[in-house]
Amino acid sequence: MMLMVWLVLVLASVGTAFGQDADLSGQRVPGYKGIWFTLGQFYGKGSVQQAYLPASREPVFPYGDKYSGGLGTYTAKHTPLAIYSEQADKTFFVYGGTTNAKERHLLCMISYYDHRTHQVPQPVVVHDKQTVNDPHDNPSLAIDKDGFLWVFVSGRARARPGFKYRSTQPWSIDSFELITTEEMTYPQPHYNRDRGFLHLFTKYTGVRELYWEQSKDGIEWSKDQKLAGIREAGDNRGGHYQTSASHGDVVGTFFNRHPNGNVDQRTDLYYLQTSDQGRTWTTVDGQPLTIPLTEVESPARVIDYASKRRNVYLKDMGFDNDGNPVLLYVTSAGHEPGPPNDPREFCLTRWDGLAWQTSTLCATDHNYDMGSLYLQPAHWRVLVPSAAGPQPYHGGGEMVLWHSEDQGATWSVERPVTQSSPRNHNYARRPLRAKDPFYAFWADGDPTELSESRLYFSDSDGKRVWQLPGTMQQPFAEPTLVVPRER
Repeated sequence: MMLMVWLVLVLASVGTAFGQDADLSGQRVPGYKGIWFTLGQFYGKGSVQQAYLPASREPVFPYGDKYSGGLGTYTAKHTPLAIYSEQADKTFFVYGGTTNAKERHLLCMISYYDHRTHQVPQPVVVHDKQTVNDPHDNPSLAIDKDGFLWVFVSGRARARPGFKYRSTQPWSIDSFELITTEEMTYPQPHYNRDRGFLHLFTKYTGVRELYWEQSKDGIEWSKDQKLAGIREAGDNRGGHYQTSASHGDVVGTFFNRHPNGNVDQRTDLYYLQTSDQGRTWTTVDGQPLTIPLTEVESPARVIDYASKRRNVYLKDMGFDNDGNPVLLYVTSAGHEPGPPNDPREFCLTRWDGLAWQTSTLCATDHNYDMGSLYLQPAHWRVLVPSAAGPQPYHGGGEMVLWHSEDQGATWSVERPVTQSSPRNHNYARRPLRAKDPFYAFWADGDPTELSESRLYFSDSDGKRVWQLPGTMQQPFAEPTLVVPRER
């Protein structure tokens, strides 16, 4: 029986379908339920067959899966997930949902928060992933100058395709049309109203290499062009993870590298940018680069973390008031969860106009703890799950708002945002052009066993947190204020 339970969990983690066969694409769902996931890579003492039995609160593997839990707003490499539209006065958002708390059936969802009415509608399934329960297939979002919503549904490697959808009406989630089916993972669309789309993404060409494509209208796209495929001498494989952002005409991306394609050895930090939709790429100070990048010791390398024997986990990037790039990330001694790979630290690397500057924000207890940057002119903030949650040394924790008054050189706690939670919170995402009160968006979940996953948003001060309605009897509902809690 114990072996059977373990096999169910592992099979589910690689895409076995849990749930009904009917395609829910285009339908509304009466409530907000995030997807729960386990990668199925456990670490610690004991036999694999004894790991993570749902009835056990003391698993033999004390530090658990490499990552697991409520991952509706996963991954850091899907961006953006939410965008505020001034014309509509709504924050539109996408996430990985599911049919109910007991199922692991991935639905690529879209909805919005109406700032005028303080309500949300029943969310819409843009794409039902059918035989998939893996949030690597979660969507990303863009909005064009005419108000059409674009949903980029991630694929996974070459086994599952990605999809681009466009809404049939401006600022409307009622229906979508399929535009393309293609190989793409970790979609990161950037839209410029004068130039169109620049889309950064990943293809599994050896093992994970970075690509970009461009389109004026989203219908006709350029061919895929490789951005980076760095290999050490003698290696026949490589790989990268990236996170990107835009500022005016500039699109910048930070990325790490995977020695000989080994994702568990991800290290080093690189940065490059373009101001002409990918026709040319440069270092931060304007030095032209030959694309694709292939050399380890490139002018684009920001920090040599390999020589420091540190792993690098990218979280969020933005641009400061002067247009300088800033990156939030975690470093650790290795990929396995638990104290042996401490210290794990949230770090900040920024360009000050002359040189790269790096500082440590705070300690954390898991490589896959993830939050977002908020770079205001007067002060900088970071919202991260840096406090130990109810499931310590697993993905996520309690959300904490940190702030800096010296452009990230030093940091202090502004306030705890969540406390005494039943499940770990993780993957707090920053909407583009964020407007209160929908300033951060995330999910919770129990990383140690299959659980429900609720979705939340908070205001910029972290003083108020709302939970999106898990069940809706009517077409619209108000989110529930959960912080501060009613006495």
